[in-house]
Amino acid sequence: MTDHVSTHQAEDDARNESILIWVNGALKPRDQALVSVYDSGFMLGDGVWEGVRLYNGRWTFLDEHMDRLFEAAKAIDLEIGMTRDQVIAAIMETQRANGMTTDAHARLMVTRGVKTRPFQHPKLSQRGPTMVIIMEHSRPNLPRPIRLATVPHLRGLPMTQDPKLNSHSKLNCILACIAAEKAGADEALMLDVHGFVNTTNACNFFIVRKGAVWTSTGDYCMNGITRGKVIDLCRANDIPVFERNFSLVDTYGADEAFLTGTFGAQTPVGMIDGRRIGTGEMGPMTERIRGLYKALVGG
Repeated sequence: MTDHVSTHQAEDDARNESILIWVNGALKPRDQALVSVYDSGFMLGDGVWEGVRLYNGRWTFLDEHMDRLFEAAKAIDLEIGMTRDQVIAAIMETQRANGMTTDAHARLMVTRGVKTRPFQHPKLSQRGPTMVIIMEHSRPNLPRPIRLATVPHLRGLPMTQDPKLNSHSKLNCILACIAAEKAGADEALMLDVHGFVNTTNACNFFIVRKGAVWTSTGDYCMNGITRGKVIDLCRANDIPVFERNFSLVDTYGADEAFLTGTFGAQTPVGMIDGRRIGTGEMGPMTERIRGLYKALVGG
């Protein structure tokens, strides 16, 4: 099992070689879009980010993404230095400059800015913040359902590093992903501090059992916007949905499993720890939720 796929696997698109990237108010060609080696994001992972998706001329759930970005910045005491409207205007400017209308993905990154010396203290970041918007033509291209492997890396307690924070410091998740790949899987299934199934290294996780949809309590996972929309869609369409603690035993016996995220929307899971989930293909509930979500975003 070496043919790894990624939940963020996209079709190759030659147009991405000539994209313009927004860096601190200026649009720059890809090879000139640079930040300082003294930048606190590069040096320490000191920053927050958001991923936003363009469907049919509309940035999907942009208000919710802006809420989460500004809330995260406040949580780490980072002053973005722009209003919500100014950030949205920067996204629109980048979209226009790149002539994008649909199937595009924007990554907004805000760091504490350039440091005077290469050390940790936030007061050393005296020029900033640094803000970058990378916008790429991006259509998901997943040849088969995802394979997961459970890893020893946990989604931790909020007083270590709150898993709800979309921070630049992703090493815990990267190590989880590496462990999963070493085990022959595509992505890592991560447990919480109590041993309950939580999330993957990059996406939120759901199972389907006997016509009901289950996901974690949300206490130890990224507060995913797509996750929230799937829960809302289930409630609005009389699909039983539960945010609850559940174990690997519950997971292995599930009829279906799928992941949610801004990029892939709903991605089917075919195998977990070498055990086939359901038929190993996309199940009817996942397909139904995908259809409801597409209708919601105007797909």
